[in-house]
Amino acid sequence: MVLTQTTAWMVLVVAGLMEIVWSIGMKYSEGFTRLGPSIVTFVAAGISFWLLAAAVKVLPIGTAYAAWTGIGAVGAAVLGIILFKEPATVARIVCIVLIVGGTVGLKLLGPDANA
Repeated sequence: MVLTQTTAWMVLVVAGLMEIVWSIGMKYSEGFTRLGPSIVTFVAAGISFWLLAAAVKVLPIGTAYAAWTGIGAVGAAVLGIILFKEPATVARIVCIVLIVGGTVGLKLLGPDANA
């Protein structure tokens, strides 16, 4: 798969969204004891890693990996609050905002910022 800079970022975003799917899938799989959620988790993880690998052919690894994990971390934290009633404390919200800020900062100020 040959990607441009723009399509590599789109692929990376989808990879990050798939990371959210597999992280939430792990919770629903109950330690991989439930077949359906376990299958969803493994398939989403495979797709996520494959898309990340495709994106880093074009994007800097540090920026891409940070964005991928940032999307996954923020998505899992927000869905944990919504789906699993995890606490939405001020400290957690501030930390989520810091992850988003750091991820955006790496994109805007990274080695590909002038590309």
